[in-house]
Amino acid sequence: MKIKLTALAASATLLLTGCGLVGGDTDSVGEEDGGITKLTIGATPVPQGDVLRFVDENLAEDAGLDLEVTEYTDYTLPNKALSDGDIDANYFQHKPYLDSEVEGQGYELTAFDPINLEPFALFSKSIKDVDDLPKGAKVGINNDPANQGRALKMLEEAKVITLKDGVDAVDAKLSDVEDNPKDVEFVEADAAQLARTLDDVDASVINGNNALEAGLSPAKDGIVLEDAKDNPYGNFLAARTANKDDENIKKLDELLHSPEVKKFIEDKWSDGSVLPSF
Repeated sequence: MKIKLTALAASATLLLTGCGLVGGDTDSVGEEDGGITKLTIGATPVPQGDVLRFVDENLAEDAGLDLEVTEYTDYTLPNKALSDGDIDANYFQHKPYLDSEVEGQGYELTAFDPINLEPFALFSKSIKDVDDLPKGAKVGINNDPANQGRALKMLEEAKVITLKDGVDAVDAKLSDVEDNPKDVEFVEADAAQLARTLDDVDASVINGNNALEAGLSPAKDGIVLEDAKDNPYGNFLAARTANKDDENIKKLDELLHSPEVKKFIEDKWSDGSVLPSF
């Protein structure tokens, strides 16, 4: 099997990077051997890892590429790894998240066009309709700023809360909640923890990829599903800005926007839990 899967332990990776023991070449992209260039791509396991595996097994060789996937479950790691030169590109995030990372961490990274959207959904094990949320319900929500605003916007559209006038949903945070008629108690957690703690709350807003990894279908199991129309949260390939014009990175991005990939996404996630963005 050509593609290599590397599941990274977040704590170990943080330790190594913190000690300066991990680092790559930030000036070059890939390793060329016999006319084939191997690219190391950081990704979340589902759906991005699945999409990259499909590309590697069906499209990459004809384009002169060989893909090695490094999988991450901690959102804070792939951009650092890319900035440090440990990987050649990553595929896991949306533009508001990348913008917050660039602003907060000073990364020089560039986004390509969106490939797919994983709609957020509100899940519950105790109720079937959002109108049945009890008074004082505990609702899990992301603790990272880029995704918290996204979750709050979805809850506003579901009439659970309203946000203050003039608040941009991309930047919204819990302090921007104006009306909370059911006195919902928000329980903040890391995105990867929300599906695991669903038993401990009345409902929880869960990222699409985390829901899929937990065996939940946003389209089928969610009691509220994020609207896909004009949605700014599509996931894309990102590269170091210095390498954004590299021919191999551009080849990979073209493959990720191919008709074959679009059909793969539509067939594999026919319930609408993952949608092509092109």
